[in-house]
Parts: sequence; structure tokens; C-alpha cells
Amino acid sequence: MMMAFAFQRSPSAAGGSWASSPGTRRSMRSNRRSDTAPERALRSALHRRGLRFRKDYRVDLAELRVRIDVVFPVRKLAVFIDGCFWHCCPEHGSSPRLNNDFWERKLRTNVERDARVDDALLSAGWTVIRCWEHEPVEVAANRIQEALSLA
Repeated sequence: MMMAFAFQRSPSAAGGSWASSPGTRRSMRSNRRSDTAPERALRSALHRRGLRFRKDYRVDLAELRVRIDVVFPVRKLAVFIDGCFWHCCPEHGSSPRLNNDFWERKLRTNVERDARVDDALLSAGWTVIRCWEHEPVEVAANRIQEALSLA
């Protein structure tokens, strides 16, 4: 079952938007869901190593649908490249000063969703690797290559 989360918009300078200003709204709306720079860099490193994969791949599990950043479907290896802000990196994650209630809920639900996705994939026999955007590309590629050799 797929869960939907509704956030109430708090009034702000951006005309009732969740954003604290029109500039913030424009900036946040321009964030990509896939093909981010860290994702492209990791895919490039994997490709240089001769590894072939799918990107932004949808997997339908019994309880939810998952979009995986980089996937090796035959080996059942799912790789997620998590942004430090969006996924609350313990090293680099930060809390916005403005509209704090909205962002606290939003970021918390992102982390909770990550845990649900990991649990669902693991239950279905997948191996899950989560890489932080700040992790050196070669270190992440080594972890993935090692997991593939074990799969």
C-alpha cells in the first residue's frame, strides 16, 4: 500500500506557499529528482569500470513502488544516492531557519520513507546500498563493486 503525506502550507511571503520567499520557491522547484550531479558522477565511475546498470528504475513490491537511482536488476542490488539536506545526513544535514515546522516534518518523513523502502527491498531479497552525496565517488563505486562480487 502506498502512503501519501499531506503537508499543510503555512502562510509566507510567497503567497501562501510552503516557501519562505519567491526566490526560495524557485530554487527548491528546480531541484531534480533524478540525474543529479552526484548521481551522474557515480554512474560514470561505474560505467568506466565496465559495470552496466539501469537508472531511475521502478520496482513494484507487494507493499509499495520504489524508484531506485542505480540498479542491477539481475543481481537485485539497489543503490540510492542521498542528498545531505533531503535525507538528513548526520555529518552535513542542516535545518532551515525559516518555515522550520514544515521542513522538520518534510525531512523526517523522507528519512522514514527511506527506512520503509530499505525494509521492503530487503524483505524482497534485494541488497541496498545508500551513498551520501558527499561520499567520494571512487569509495562509493568500490562499495558497489564489492557488493556485486558477493551477489
